Amino acid sequence: MATFLARLGRFAARRRLVVVIAWVAVFAGLTGILAVNGMGETADDSIPDSRASLALDRMNEEFPSGGSPEGAQTLQLVFHPDAGAVTDPAVAQEIRSVLDEAASLPGVQSVSDPLDPESPSVSPDQTLAISTLTYVGLDEEQQETSYAAALDLQESAPAELGVELGGNLVPLGAPEQGVGEMIGVLAAFLVLLLTFGTLRAAGANLLTAAFGVGVGLVGVFAYGSITPIGENSIILAAMLGLAVGIDYGLFVLSRFQHELRGGRTVDEAIGRATGTAGTAVVFAGATVIVALVALMVADIGFISVMGFAAALAVLIAVLLSLTLLPVLLKTMGLKALPKKHRRALAEGRIWTEGATGKRGFLSRWGATVVKHPVLALVGGAAVLVTVAIPVLSMKTAFHVPGGADPASTERAAYNLVLDELGGVQSPLIVLAEGDDVAADAGAVEEALSALPGVQMVTPAEISASGDVARVTVIPTGGPIDDSTKDLVHTIRDHEDSMVDGVRLEVTGETAIGIDQDAALNTALIKYVIVIVLISMALLVLMFRSILIPVIATAGYLLSVLASFGASTAVFQWGWEFPLITAAQGDPMMSLLPILLVGVLFGLAMDYQVFLVSRIKEMHDRGMAPKDAIVEGFSRAAPVLVAAASIMTVVFAGFASSSFAIAASIAFGLMIGIVADAFIVRMILMPAALSLLGKAAWWIPAWLDKALPRIDSEGHALQDTVHEPQPQPELVRP
Repeated sequence: MATFLARLGRFAARRRLVVVIAWVAVFAGLTGILAVNGMGETADDSIPDSRASLALDRMNEEFPSGGSPEGAQTLQLVFHPDAGAVTDPAVAQEIRSVLDEAASLPGVQSVSDPLDPESPSVSPDQTLAISTLTYVGLDEEQQETSYAAALDLQESAPAELGVELGGNLVPLGAPEQGVGEMIGVLAAFLVLLLTFGTLRAAGANLLTAAFGVGVGLVGVFAYGSITPIGENSIILAAMLGLAVGIDYGLFVLSRFQHELRGGRTVDEAIGRATGTAGTAVVFAGATVIVALVALMVADIGFISVMGFAAALAVLIAVLLSLTLLPVLLKTMGLKALPKKHRRALAEGRIWTEGATGKRGFLSRWGATVVKHPVLALVGGAAVLVTVAIPVLSMKTAFHVPGGADPASTERAAYNLVLDELGGVQSPLIVLAEGDDVAADAGAVEEALSALPGVQMVTPAEISASGDVARVTVIPTGGPIDDSTKDLVHTIRDHEDSMVDGVRLEVTGETAIGIDQDAALNTALIKYVIVIVLISMALLVLMFRSILIPVIATAGYLLSVLASFGASTAVFQWGWEFPLITAAQGDPMMSLLPILLVGVLFGLAMDYQVFLVSRIKEMHDRGMAPKDAIVEGFSRAAPVLVAAASIMTVVFAGFASSSFAIAASIAFGLMIGIVADAFIVRMILMPAALSLLGKAAWWIPAWLDKALPRIDSEGHALQDTVHEPQPQPELVRP
């Protein structure tokens, strides 16, 4: 493979115009598809074949919706006076005064009177009243104007009425770019500049990654113009495409600089870089692509689409690093090096990392870890386990009721109603089917009322066909409370035995959310198992070792658990963290763990392959195990640290967003990267290799013969290109 990739890199360097035109044609073609078909529809991140969803379809067949006008939206004014009942004359007069003002708000079609004796909306203890504001046919601009006016009314209402505004007319949108995101991008560029020592090389790396993200997103949108895709598919494709795009470019470009400093010509350096670092890029990329496509094992439509979209972004990043990046390398030539290195080459000197001579901090760090492996292994693992402990109490929810911000008036209104009236805002709907369901309806109501977690059961409605009865069950808790989940499971566990001759099924938004959350948690378990198997198999193929893949995979799982644990502590428990400005105190989004697992796996494979392939390269040259670890570590660590630092600062910038979903994703990735790169790869991996010694590279003879050989170290290239031996940092040839 190394020989083929070296030829590919040299071909791209010689045929720069052809390569550029080809990529422009790809971009134009995808843009053309998008222009012809349009943006297409956005798919819901839902699971249409869940039990609750199928029951909802059945209910809609038997009970066609009537009532609300098309396009109707509602808000709720929730009154909770500081003192007295809402029916007290003085309090009631103030409430009606607020309702009179509400009737004149822009866009309001009707305002319900909660104190109307014919249709009261008052809690049993008369401490709470709920008025519904109905809007019809609002466009996006009108939604924002109307909601802002309703908020002004809620804030200006007499404080003693305790008015909160429930609901939200404005749909949840994408987060706005803030100062933190811009600082993160600038910090990433600064890290690249410090790594390469030249603006040209740093710019080439970012340019390739940015173009890759652009092509990948246009490709995803083009696919979305044919079949609906979800917003999370786009987020994952963009995030992972940017991450691996920067990493892959960094690996190839840093190897190119290394070869130039070793005295090679530009063309030879391009061939060597694409043949060696390019092989690591191909292997890491292939591992990630296979793992992302494996999301289909979850058997959830939108999850599979997410995997395919992200896999496309990774594939484009790999191809660009092997074709377009060599074009830029050839264009820069020796100017890809800092001035002092170019000056040294002009004076007939070469600059290479050597096995002797002055060592930098990272070289000394690697040597220290190898010298004290037990201390390093125990200490690093202890840190990760400690950070991961909160995962034991991690909770997830497909949708958090009452709005995204626990401190908002929307959430306050929701909680007031929940405390006084139970889960009336998120009821369960129970469908009862039987031979004589009308006669059995009373028994069904009685049986449901007796279940724990039930606050109230409404009288059954009988369908026009007479085959189905619909019973609304008000739980005592909210839709994500354990008591509500237990109630759903209890009804299902006794669906055929609760009432003789009647079969029960649960549906409604609450039951659908419970099913979706459970399905995603099950999908996560399946996905982690698949990723572990894929990781083990491909790393055995790459490194021809049994124990290295085991250690690498265990380290990855520790970093993922640390990411989950830190996210739980900050976003669920509400622990303060300097970067976080988003709302805290809610369960994590059900989709977040799968997103974190997928993206972190991609980055972990990058770091693992790049680090250990350099160690293996030194080992294959005949170095003793510990010497190979130190030498390989000293060569790979600067690039690995740069790559991880870039991703850390970029995600840290996004973690400062006030948009809770974006902040939680970015924070989880930031912690995962720090854990994997700086603890697992920089401490645990060299320490474990040091303890294992030669056993680290053991593989059964029969398996060694059966596996195809992947020349990630570029041994085949030595037949055609001179390979310099390790020398002091700056020597005369």
